[in-house]
Amino acid sequence: MHNKEVIEKIVNLLMKEVTSYSSIGIPGKNCGTIILTAEELGNCRDCATMQFCANKLDKKDFFGRSDPFMVFYRSNEDGTFTICHKTEVVKNTLNPVWQPFTIPVRALCNGDYDRSIKVEVYDWDRDGSHDFIGEFTTSYRELSRGQSQFNVYEVSSLNFHLIFLPSPLSLSLSSTQIHFTVAIDFTASNGNPSQSTSLHYMNPYQMNAYAMALKAVGEIIQDYDSDKMFPALGFGAKLPPDGRVSHEFPLNGNVDNPYCNGMEGILEAYHESLKTVQLYGPTNFAPIINHVARYAAAVQDGSQYFVLLIITDGVISDMAQTKEAIVNAAKLPMSIIIVGVGQAEFDAMVELDGDDVRISSRGKLAERDIVQFVPFRDYMDRTGNHVLSMARLAKDVLAEIPDQLILYMKSRGIKPNQTPPDYSPPGLSPTPTV
Repeated sequence: MHNKEVIEKIVNLLMKEVTSYSSIGIPGKNCGTIILTAEELGNCRDCATMQFCANKLDKKDFFGRSDPFMVFYRSNEDGTFTICHKTEVVKNTLNPVWQPFTIPVRALCNGDYDRSIKVEVYDWDRDGSHDFIGEFTTSYRELSRGQSQFNVYEVSSLNFHLIFLPSPLSLSLSSTQIHFTVAIDFTASNGNPSQSTSLHYMNPYQMNAYAMALKAVGEIIQDYDSDKMFPALGFGAKLPPDGRVSHEFPLNGNVDNPYCNGMEGILEAYHESLKTVQLYGPTNFAPIINHVARYAAAVQDGSQYFVLLIITDGVISDMAQTKEAIVNAAKLPMSIIIVGVGQAEFDAMVELDGDDVRISSRGKLAERDIVQFVPFRDYMDRTGNHVLSMARLAKDVLAEIPDQLILYMKSRGIKPNQTPPDYSPPGLSPTPTV
């Protein structure tokens, strides 16, 4: 179904609701008119933090000075304007400095950086009959230039800086380089890969759960890595030739260079590993987490951010060590995604997720919540549509990464790039930049 058809259906449903309520009105009287308009929302997930001041505003109060406040309007496709933000009232001054505020760019201009934004300034009155002081029009692109000659209006912009809140589709809008690492569970609880009951079984006609989870998340993340080279690791297997158990081995067999070329390279290395290693155990996460954390610890200036995807089938064996590794990693530019495959109980993974109770180790709380866990079985489409299953999975597992990245930046006082990219119309993904 096309977006236009969806919008029409929603409007029709709303009109039915309005009609049903109108029948409850006062007989014989016109109770007013409700006008419904709809606009397709853009994919933009950025937020802008702004602060404004004004100088020498008109004095509207006979006794005392004005009590000014600002009203921001987003322009609509039909040329009308809709209120999207009001500032607080600053009492008794002609030179107000309003508090900074944060607003989604989608609410301000629907992601269109050149769309008009109208700003009105009023003098507040207790009875609601606020006096109009003045107005100006601008755009998000102009505002993003910050305090300059371009941002001097009847009300001048004191300070404006862009805070990127990137979604999986807008991570490229920031100047941060994303580093993606994959870790796959090779423990014996997955079952013999040569048997169809195994979670690692290579069906020639469809991907197994590991491959689907990897492809769903990786194909989005890879667009934000310039060289498309990703470390791919395994854990819980016996390696040739001596049969030693390893909890952080490279899928391509190259200890010095564990990088694979794109998702296809990772999938190929994964398939080859299944032919050479012996599934064993136990299920230890700490070595993998610490492996990525060492790289994240080396670059903490906001220019790089590390995302670790762990795909596993069962109960974790080194819970205490994993908690400690996560608490330590929470201080670093790093996030962890855990996808559970199979039908096992994942209570320990829910605990690591930390949404309800912040994870702790040795009496020390994690500085941030950096873990997102989802069981893949909850996303399996009942009709067998694997593309839909993967899309649903990718949406949810990547949902917390933007907030985690921004929280790290804020906690370290790191300011993102202030210049917005060229506008991408709704429905089109922005072109990744490095």
